[in-house]
Amino acid sequence: MRKLALSDEILMTVEKPARYIGNEINMVRKKLEEIDVRFCMCFPDVYEIGMSHLGIQILYEMLNQRADTYCERAYSPWPDLDKILREKQIPLFALETQDPIKDFDFLGITLQYEMCYTNILQVLDLSQIPIYAKDRTEKDPIVIGGGPCSYNPEPIADFFDIFYIGEGETVYYQLLDLYKECKAAGMSREAFLKRAAQEVEGIYVPQFYQVTYQADGTISKFEPAYPEIPKTIKKQVQMDLKNTFYPEKPLVPYIKVTQDRVVLEIQRGCIRGCRFCQAGMLYRPIRPRDITFLKDRAKKMLENTGHEEISLSSLSSSDYKELPELVYYLIDTFREQGVNISLPSLRIDAFALDVMSKVQDVKKSSLTFAPEAGSQRLRDVINKGLTEEVILKGAMDAFQSGWNRVKLYFMLGLPTETLEDIEGIAVLSDKIAREYYTIPKSERNGKVSIVSSTSFFVPKPFTPFQWTRMNTSEEFLEKQRFLNGKMKEQLNQKSIKYNWHEAELTQLEGVLARGDRKLSKVIYDAYQAGCIFDSWSEYFHYDRWMDAFEKNGIDPLFYTAREREKEEYFPWDFIDIGVTKDFLWREYQKGQAEEITANCRQKCAGCGAMIFGGGVCFEGKN
Repeated sequence: MRKLALSDEILMTVEKPARYIGNEINMVRKKLEEIDVRFCMCFPDVYEIGMSHLGIQILYEMLNQRADTYCERAYSPWPDLDKILREKQIPLFALETQDPIKDFDFLGITLQYEMCYTNILQVLDLSQIPIYAKDRTEKDPIVIGGGPCSYNPEPIADFFDIFYIGEGETVYYQLLDLYKECKAAGMSREAFLKRAAQEVEGIYVPQFYQVTYQADGTISKFEPAYPEIPKTIKKQVQMDLKNTFYPEKPLVPYIKVTQDRVVLEIQRGCIRGCRFCQAGMLYRPIRPRDITFLKDRAKKMLENTGHEEISLSSLSSSDYKELPELVYYLIDTFREQGVNISLPSLRIDAFALDVMSKVQDVKKSSLTFAPEAGSQRLRDVINKGLTEEVILKGAMDAFQSGWNRVKLYFMLGLPTETLEDIEGIAVLSDKIAREYYTIPKSERNGKVSIVSSTSFFVPKPFTPFQWTRMNTSEEFLEKQRFLNGKMKEQLNQKSIKYNWHEAELTQLEGVLARGDRKLSKVIYDAYQAGCIFDSWSEYFHYDRWMDAFEKNGIDPLFYTAREREKEEYFPWDFIDIGVTKDFLWREYQKGQAEEITANCRQKCAGCGAMIFGGGVCFEGKN
């Protein structure tokens, strides 16, 4: 029987003790005496968030398919347990065996969001693993990072031994085989890292690269320290999504988590080319999964979990060509079992409304539109490809089908934005409400409810807007106040609710997203000052972060509030994602000129993703 790392006394004093005991349905159990490699997969946020992440579920099942490897899990302890672990000197542990993470071969940390960076240090610190990679010895695990934020790993480069650039299914097995070989040969930690950097594509070992800066603070050179180390790290892409790893038995937690459902990834990538969207560029080309594979996996996952909801995951579900067949199959097969089907990222059209009327309670659900910008001019700048006519027609079709609640998502601070564009958010919200009231009163489903939310735009790496400046907190707040005033001027103001994000949090996100290695000391000092769970508003301490910047003589506005020159070398330019920098610059210029770029199925824009040899780039070609 497993011995828990925490006593009953401790578990009874912390919130939601089920976060720390493991033993969930479908948890993998292995005999340690039969294992060569111990790998702990960590999500640096609270259990409920981490357990909802599909990527870890995929890697968990993939790594555990190897007889020689045992993949376990860890999450950031909530502040109540964090305090106890420090006081009692209990090392952070993995859920499966309850063994200390410091005893593992690898600690893999998924990097989903910049505001989790101090939680990475929390995990290392509580695990009793040296926070800085340079301080680790032969007895410490290899700390490896992957995920969206690894596409600019520089702000946290000093804390990691390895970054894996790309999709998890591609070279992990090769990396583990190499580790076993080096371990059997008695090779040192550094020797393994050097061989990994040389022999495994997509592997970036920060300690083998040197950065020099110009007088103005921009990067002068970024070069490998040894001639045999590659100058460019190539993104790894899983092109065959039919014969790849995907969980048949996802883990089922005993407490409610953020996404308490089966997640079926129907495709990767996106054809749309929105200029603000990092995921749309990083995950090119679009690669749909085989419908037979999806039907089979949906059936197995529902049977093996007992979940009563299945969510179809994609950046743009409507672009999956066989979506109607898949959805109607799921409805016909599982409706009698009470299984609900959720369809995020779906354009509102006749098919979508038909499906949603079949799988949702119309009275309870709301429809979601993401116009992103309030005016057509600005939607053209960001290449959104959504007209006001389409938005209003979709809303009206929904109202006539019985819906009376609509959610709208917009961004403030987009490039070239004017006050007229911002006012357009309020005007569009009101126009949608007005559409509802054109329906005869006897046919309406009560009052209409419009919830309009604005987030603040962050120019992310590997997007056409990576050259643009980001608004300051003061500019964001001024725009927010202006829009709030305009909302109150609308005819249907009582039917419109306006929500907004925190400007200071977004400002820091922008710094960490576009930063360089100079920021590692800032992150470390912020952590030492007590910053963890920065993405949770009740734990976010902006003043402590600003103190850390001041202590290190760094102006955060250097990373956010200046326009970049075309030729500037970015901290992430050593990574090759397939999409070329020339294409991104062309798209930036087209955005400035308010020109639209057709989606990938309409016309190839020459982004460079054809280099991967498949996906949408080759649809219809022999």
